[in-house]
Amino acid sequence: MRRIVTATVLNESGVLNRVTSLFTRRQFNIESISVGHSETEGISKMTFVVNVEDDRQVEQLTKQLNKQIGVLKVTDITDQAIVARELALIKVVSNAQTRSEINGVVDPFRASIIDVSKDSITVQVTGDSNKVEAIIDLLRPYGIKEIARTGVTAFPRGSQKTVTEFKQISIL
Repeated sequence: MRRIVTATVLNESGVLNRVTSLFTRRQFNIESISVGHSETEGISKMTFVVNVEDDRQVEQLTKQLNKQIGVLKVTDITDQAIVARELALIKVVSNAQTRSEINGVVDPFRASIIDVSKDSITVQVTGDSNKVEAIIDLLRPYGIKEIARTGVTAFPRGSQKTVTEFKQISIL
């Protein structure tokens, strides 16, 4: 069962390592992870996509993550109405004859060509994972030289947004 879990954490050295080590110890495979600054200085947000066997495992995971030093709040947002996006850069084999064809594939996805060289084109696409997979499948026959993907980043839609209360952390 695929789950999307978000964590609000202190933006300090070692937090990412402690969090991912917990996944390793519990033998959860992280399908994707996205980390970046939040709207609050000194606070970052992490988004994990993980596969778990049942709801009990995800509940156990969120409880254990909440106990980690530097972790302020953990939420399983899978069953909420969410906004989720992924970015992919795809370098495709191209020559003068195939460039317009590739452009025809890229346009319906609202993707963009961000680099052109003599023998390749680099495409940037953002959207949900299904959209990213679909454009990759359509570009594959041209020959994919390289792909870089960010992983999913997500949060609940605006109507569900609540004021976040962080747990207190005492620093000795």
